[in-house]
Amino acid sequence: MTPPSYKFPIRVYYEDTDAGGIVYYANYLKFFERARTEWLRELGIDQSKFLEQSVGFVVRRVEMENFASARLDDLITVNSQVIQLKKASIIFHQSITDQNFKELCRVEVKVACVNFEKNKPCAIPEFILGALKSVS
Repeated sequence: MTPPSYKFPIRVYYEDTDAGGIVYYANYLKFFERARTEWLRELGIDQSKFLEQSVGFVVRRVEMENFASARLDDLITVNSQVIQLKKASIIFHQSITDQNFKELCRVEVKVACVNFEKNKPCAIPEFILGALKSVS
């Protein structure tokens, strides 16, 4: 069985770059976050509804490797895959490729589901688990 995956295109804007027109490394983390959020949105998951119930996701761990730089006006693609889905956490493998499919950056991100009122981990809502399992 192939793990669920999602592709999200992003254009590199001036605001994403340094004075030399190269993407600042921390902005890749924003691109990865945006792709995960848009994937959930595409699956019909509105994170703001869960926030109203004091439930959300927090990044617990990130391991990132940078291979090459994206530049101003590049069209890049964030490739996302769920590699582990547990009761209260998800591990994503994500990479960014340029328009020639060259890998620029790669991360493994572990997100934990948290009850913000209790400030403690909690089970991922069944709706989200079901949606992620349905695309696998």
